[in-house]
Amino acid sequence: MKKVSKIYMALVLMFLYVPIFVLIVYSFNTTKSRTVFSGFTFDWYVRLFQNELILTSLRNTLIISVCAAVISTILGTAAAIGINNMKKIPKMIVMNINNIPIINPEIVTGVSLMLLFVFFSARMKFSFGFATLLIAHITFDVPYVVLNVMPKFRQMNPNLYEAAQDLGCNSVQAFFKVVLPEIMPGIVSGFLMSFTFSLDDFIISYFTSGPTSQTLPITIYSMTRRKVSPEINALSTIIFVVVVAVLIVKNIVENRSIKEEAK
Repeated sequence: MKKVSKIYMALVLMFLYVPIFVLIVYSFNTTKSRTVFSGFTFDWYVRLFQNELILTSLRNTLIISVCAAVISTILGTAAAIGINNMKKIPKMIVMNINNIPIINPEIVTGVSLMLLFVFFSARMKFSFGFATLLIAHITFDVPYVVLNVMPKFRQMNPNLYEAAQDLGCNSVQAFFKVVLPEIMPGIVSGFLMSFTFSLDDFIISYFTSGPTSQTLPITIYSMTRRKVSPEINALSTIIFVVVVAVLIVKNIVENRSIKEEAK
């Protein structure tokens, strides 16, 4: 039975990752062929970094992702602190409300935000661009931060905060010296998850971006509609490597926190 389960898992992983590895291999192909590997080259990566459209979209994506991750982490951590101090029933209601954007299909969220921005743009005379894209990313990032921080409050000894105050700390000092270090692994995990989701989001960004704030996924989509260039293979490879690196860092942080709790 164990052999069957291992074979099944191997087949599932192959189904998921073989197409990605094929894409990575052909990003080093000397020709534009997607069926024959003619030789090894880095030319497509060189051309990728000479493409102004892609570089501009990459810069926009990184700025949006970092800004959205930072703001979402601050807002989500503050929200988690407030939710943690609620009573049982209000806490349950608020957590269910927090989970709605996660469960809700992205296309519904994207269209809803687009209609909201259209409503305000008609009255406040602003156009779709960096601001609307940033607000949209913060909207779907905050719930993930809350979900990452809340378990750390449940694992923390609830008497530590009061003990710090009894030993001479005021409320602010007790938070930064006692509470914040305890929940820091959750904050870091929430930040990394927010950054990852913002980095590769397409659907919500497609509905809320403007002509001057195109993100990388939207640019890739526009390029693939015309012709699939090996530059896209190279770009997709870089994105895959970055996402894997972020996930590895996230797992390292979580494993360290688990070991510290075990000690």
